[in-house]
Amino acid sequence: MTIKDLNPSIVWNNFYNLTRIPRPSKKEGKAVEYLYEFGKSLGLETIKDETGNIIIRKPATPGMENRKGVILQGHCDMVPQKNPDVEHDFEKDPIETWVDGDWVKAKGTTLGADNGLGVAMALSVLQSEDLRHGPVEVLVTVDEETGMTGANALKPGILKGDILINLDSETEGELYIGCAGGLDASASVPYRSTAVPDGWHNAAMITVGGCKGGHSGMDIILYRANANKLLARVLLPLVRDFGVKLASAEGGNMRNAIPREASAVVLVPDGKTGEVDMYLHELQTVLKSEYQSTDPQLYVTMRTCGEPESCIADEDALRCLRVLLATPEGVERMSDQMPGLVETSNNTAIIKTEDGMFMIKTLMRSSVDSAKDLLAERMRAVVELAGGTVEFTGGYSGWAPNAASPILHTMQSVYERLYGAKPAVMAIHAGLECGILSGAYPHWDMVSCGPTIMSPHSPDERLNIPSVEKCWNFLKAVLEAIPEK
Repeated sequence: MTIKDLNPSIVWNNFYNLTRIPRPSKKEGKAVEYLYEFGKSLGLETIKDETGNIIIRKPATPGMENRKGVILQGHCDMVPQKNPDVEHDFEKDPIETWVDGDWVKAKGTTLGADNGLGVAMALSVLQSEDLRHGPVEVLVTVDEETGMTGANALKPGILKGDILINLDSETEGELYIGCAGGLDASASVPYRSTAVPDGWHNAAMITVGGCKGGHSGMDIILYRANANKLLARVLLPLVRDFGVKLASAEGGNMRNAIPREASAVVLVPDGKTGEVDMYLHELQTVLKSEYQSTDPQLYVTMRTCGEPESCIADEDALRCLRVLLATPEGVERMSDQMPGLVETSNNTAIIKTEDGMFMIKTLMRSSVDSAKDLLAERMRAVVELAGGTVEFTGGYSGWAPNAASPILHTMQSVYERLYGAKPAVMAIHAGLECGILSGAYPHWDMVSCGPTIMSPHSPDERLNIPSVEKCWNFLKAVLEAIPEK
């Protein structure tokens, strides 16, 4: 069985077509062209704006012309993550999927259900000939995952609807009416390079891996291991107490993914290899015990490698590692307004040594702008105390919940009628585009929903099959229930 054999077939076939198109963030041009041609092939008004956002308009079905206009919104880019042993070029290769019971998974890579499945449902509304609905516009944005470039560039006035249904949430049976804002931090701590001294010719690569990773917003509350932070914990005593010299370090590749692996090239003093091996073995035991529930496959390894041309001066290496260890990480505060919701967090996403700079890139999130600003100041303080600099970019505000939303009440009523249960009303600790889009269209009434997706932004991403059909039937019923203007 393949995903094309699943029901509802119209949705799964549209999702399958998207899996065949490489679309990592900032490289989703082929998907943009596909969506443009999709709209044109249906004879619908189709617009591609200067940024690459696609807008497709479908007129109301007969008798529904007086309903409020609805915008169905999602993003076409996906997070490119894969397991280390998987050969996959996200700019060229399609995503290979398989069915495992009630779940659809990818073969060692991210699946792209975030947000490919939401886009597939919107395309299915355009394609369907048996739905009853008022005027519908589909808005598919670009580069949501690494900067929300498409949402930020959307011009006022181009869309005509009154209601936005965002299809980028990831738990069926939940309606989202709020989300966190975000801020990118890029820190640089300078270091001096020195020649490799005599007696330090045992070059090795130390790797922290086997971490589960995941979405840096929704999964941050699971307290999974951050490989970059653990690497600092491994290396600092080695440099300080064992005389090991640090040559380079690297970990993570996406701001919105919790890093699963990080590694460093080091030089071990002659005669110290056995002690270092024992230390790493003991520390691995400690870390596996600490993370036995969240990251049972965690490991720390050391293997020989080619000798580097230089190493980082000892005092500078210590300074850089202390900054990495001291920067805020993980959940900072839980929400006072909504139980179980993370208010503020930081993900230490990417580290790299290059051109005399130890670089640390993080993604800060908060539903409270002042808390996000305070977190930024704390990071600035740590970095500047160590003689480094930090730049903050890509900031955006959160989406403030509106419990009195008319479309929320409509969707609650429809869900209860269909399934005999009330949907949960939630806010999410992630960067939905609703907050940004409301800046250009402040009159929009907005709700976000979607099928159940587990472990997005990681190769463990999986899509629940029964939830897709429930979400599709719900969306069709909501469109029919949209009130008059």
